[in-house]
Amino acid sequence: MNGVILIHKEKDFTSFDVVAVVRKLTGQKKVGHTGTLDPNATGVLPVLLGTATKAQDIIPCHDKRYRADFRFGIATDTLDIWGKVIEQQPSDITEEQIEGALGSLRGEIEQLPPMYSAVSVGGKRLYQYAREGKEVERRPRKVTVYSLELISFDEAAQSGTLDIYCSNGTYIRTLIDDLAHALGTVGVMTDLVRYEACGYPLDDCMTLDELRQRIDSSDASFLHSVESIFMTYDEVVVSDKQAHRFVNGNPLDIVRTPLRDYAGDKKIFRVKDRQGAFLSLGIIDGDSLKLYKHF
Repeated sequence: MNGVILIHKEKDFTSFDVVAVVRKLTGQKKVGHTGTLDPNATGVLPVLLGTATKAQDIIPCHDKRYRADFRFGIATDTLDIWGKVIEQQPSDITEEQIEGALGSLRGEIEQLPPMYSAVSVGGKRLYQYAREGKEVERRPRKVTVYSLELISFDEAAQSGTLDIYCSNGTYIRTLIDDLAHALGTVGVMTDLVRYEACGYPLDDCMTLDELRQRIDSSDASFLHSVESIFMTYDEVVVSDKQAHRFVNGNPLDIVRTPLRDYAGDKKIFRVKDRQGAFLSLGIIDGDSLKLYKHF
């Protein structure tokens, strides 16, 4: 079984828990995922099976969309509502003030990874230091917040919801913490749903229970193709003879392909045969189309 299963991860499951369950349900040994979700977060978790695991390091789109709930006036050691409360203070932030502060958090920004995160420092994960009661020096990381919108805000409860579209590596907990500090208060994330990841929407996902039911009924329509990972790349269709040469690792003369008028280098394409079957990824190298990754 090769391809992608789109899981709607539920609360109290780690991403590794999901991988373990999928491995057991499918009987597939090679299983991986495309981006960790914290146990208390829910939403899109693409799971790679078989040859699709080869794509783990070359996925072209790692951008994510989130819906995050937050509350002002409280701070925890984990930057979310499930951590240990370390500060509480009165808060009277207005919706207008939030709208005014969001601009500074859009675009390319720097974030300091939270101590309760999987970032590695000195050969250990930050959360391991945090569990030992230690705080270590961390370097800010550049991330991009493409859009950040306030969906709702209850001034009496000092709580609201944000819609976020961002690059890989963005910590939503940190974004909310930074927003609170920009407003002169403290705040925490109270809920997080990832509703798009790697181009896959939440509406296309299923729970682990739904996956189990589909497998029990011998319905394999849940499996998305390996090619679906790379839909941001243009496609090129080659002849049957060229397809045979290409999948065996031989470069193709681009003059003899539909790319004959292409001017450029190092661009990646989805290479397909005349029957529409995905062969592999190819990359332009001078006058040749070479095998980039075979699946």
